[in-house]
Amino acid sequence: MHLLELLAPTLKAVHDGARERSGPVPAGEPGAVADSVRAVGEILPEHGIGGEQALVELARVFAAGAVDPAHPACAAHLHAPPLAVAVVADLVASMFNSSLDSWDQAPSATAVEAEVVRAMADLVPYGDGASGVLTSGGTESNLTGMFLALEHARRTAGNRTLRVFCSVEAHFSVGRSAGVLGIGEEFVTTVEVDAEHRMDPSALRGAIAEARVRGELPAVIIATAGTSDLGAIDPLPEIAAIAEEAGAWMHVDAAYGGGALFSRRLAPLLDGLSRADSVGLDLHKLGWQPVAAGVLLVRDAALFAPLARRAAYLNTEDDEQAGYTSLLGRSLRTTRRADALKIAVTLRALGRHGMGQLVDRCHALAWRAWELISVQTRLEPLQPPVLSSVVFRYLPIHGNPDLVNARLRRSLLRAGRAVIGRTELDGRVHLKLTLLNPHTTDAELTRLVADVVRAGQDEDRADVVDPED
Repeated sequence: MHLLELLAPTLKAVHDGARERSGPVPAGEPGAVADSVRAVGEILPEHGIGGEQALVELARVFAAGAVDPAHPACAAHLHAPPLAVAVVADLVASMFNSSLDSWDQAPSATAVEAEVVRAMADLVPYGDGASGVLTSGGTESNLTGMFLALEHARRTAGNRTLRVFCSVEAHFSVGRSAGVLGIGEEFVTTVEVDAEHRMDPSALRGAIAEARVRGELPAVIIATAGTSDLGAIDPLPEIAAIAEEAGAWMHVDAAYGGGALFSRRLAPLLDGLSRADSVGLDLHKLGWQPVAAGVLLVRDAALFAPLARRAAYLNTEDDEQAGYTSLLGRSLRTTRRADALKIAVTLRALGRHGMGQLVDRCHALAWRAWELISVQTRLEPLQPPVLSSVVFRYLPIHGNPDLVNARLRRSLLRAGRAVIGRTELDGRVHLKLTLLNPHTTDAELTRLVADVVRAGQDEDRADVVDPED
């Protein structure tokens, strides 16, 4: 069957499945979702059932069992509702199945990616020599940025051990990348943060001094522009100055906070970003793209040199000299899909002003949530929002606060009522609203906060009835 013939029944099945769910998440115990998928039948039968039937059956059960990031009560993670224009552009990319490891598999995709990279580099802002590549997200951007940094450091390291520095609030992928790249997680120094959960520059200086005493080389400093929980942004100008003094590569994980660059009002939060050697951005967060839509930028295209490779079947030198440019030497991956198309369509459709309005709206929603939480006697916000997240706790009268907060979140999930986040800060369980849906109304946000309070009260009363629970 042709694509158009399959779209209508598939979209109806998605609609029907979403109606079965009714809320942001399927109600019931988690095992019920797996049961519903298995109930469809064998995934690999001896004889196929046909495209339309397979699509309709699985699209319906998939939609019924999915979390809907566009629902106003879905506010747990950095999980954005994708814009319709980006979803359709992603379908176009899938139709042609371009692969960006060679020009002759992706002529237009290669050109589109170059334009997207240039647009994002201009936002940083980097100079004309900057370059970049599309990634699967912050984890790949951090891994690739650290790889480039370590290769750069090894040129002068001699026998010295390489040391990586990041804050205690940095993304877990930093430590894991160190392990993957062979230097070991034990050679990542986590630096203390200030009262606002930002890397403390004086603590960073001290950590670097201690490393030098041990004969180690400060290879890379990883700053965070938008921590996963609080959206905290490390003091980038101060960290850049320290990196320059130490001769260390500076990588900024701006997977979350990078979206602030679209906003004329919030972009100053990222002052100093252009002094970094590499920057990772995620447009499937504050960019409203379908996953995946990461971008890794470097201030100078020459910094990609350690990734350069020649493969006779992909990117011969004479082909490149003739203008058939390959992007193989900019990524740890070989096959890469044309994720740049959906980004390019979105940026052209909305412009910086339109994207900035969406960012500003989410920022305003976070502040409104903070106000609603602050006036609730049974809720305690941790600190005012920086980007679009609010961390808080329910304060029970009877029960253990950590247990009550953990249980109230699960009770909202079981009821299919809301998806809110959970984290641990200062050794205590906290809840989190991450507000990435710019179309959420004040009434919907007020209802979400009220639902959290009611769930907390129910769990608190349960401890009175059964204090051993």
